[in-house]
Amino acid sequence: MSERKAIFITGGASGIGRAIARKFGAEGWFVGLGDIDAEGMATTAEMLPGGFSYCHTFDVRDRAAWDVALDAFSKAAGGRIDVLANNAGIPIGGSLVDNSVEEIERCLDINLKGALFGAQAAYPHLKKTAPGSCLLNTASAAGIYGTPGASVYSATKFGVRALTESLDGEWAEDGINVRSLCPSFIDTPLLEHSPNAKTNESVRQRVEDAGLEITPVSEVADAAWQAVHSDKLHTLVGKTAKQMGFAARWMPGRVRKQTRSSLRPLGR
Repeated sequence: MSERKAIFITGGASGIGRAIARKFGAEGWFVGLGDIDAEGMATTAEMLPGGFSYCHTFDVRDRAAWDVALDAFSKAAGGRIDVLANNAGIPIGGSLVDNSVEEIERCLDINLKGALFGAQAAYPHLKKTAPGSCLLNTASAAGIYGTPGASVYSATKFGVRALTESLDGEWAEDGINVRSLCPSFIDTPLLEHSPNAKTNESVRQRVEDAGLEITPVSEVADAAWQAVHSDKLHTLVGKTAKQMGFAARWMPGRVRKQTRSSLRPLGR
């Protein structure tokens, strides 16, 4: 087995996945990238130390493809996977009644089923490098308290938090750490997307109109590094996420009141 530690990152073609790749690559890790965007992954790979990265094009919704991807990466990495960053995800916003069946199913399949499949496929690899190996799930501030105009997205991220907590218990005896990142609005290309098919307004515009802060993506990468190397179960990233976490725990009544009186839902 190689002595160089290895991390495999889904959604590695851009955004948070790319930032995590650059952080771990700079720390001397062998980096694997998984995404449906081969061109984006190639761009990410060019930013990493030469010869210490691997790209695999696949869809996280395909359970069998997970096994192929991780087996191939493990071989490329010298027989080990120390961290799986379960990061692939897509946004969806707007009132639930405005979301199409196709939009709902795609978000559930990528954000939640993809994370479940990734955890299942990664288990034997992480057990091999335990103790100290880690499943790192990307959740969201939307998984701390349900967000109006993001019911489907919030549901998937609550699910990712639940997956993290469940596996933290299930895999403890195997020496596998399970952690989550809960970022607020992060400065990535996802902010340029429309929340749903019924609006042309970008997520970024809605966030800016609401007066919310947009956190640099480098902060998520630093938080990912810290999460992998600490005992903290959930790591909140960004001012909005930290404020929401505090308020949901200590002032739930106030959070509910503010939520019910908030402005139009994201995407409407």
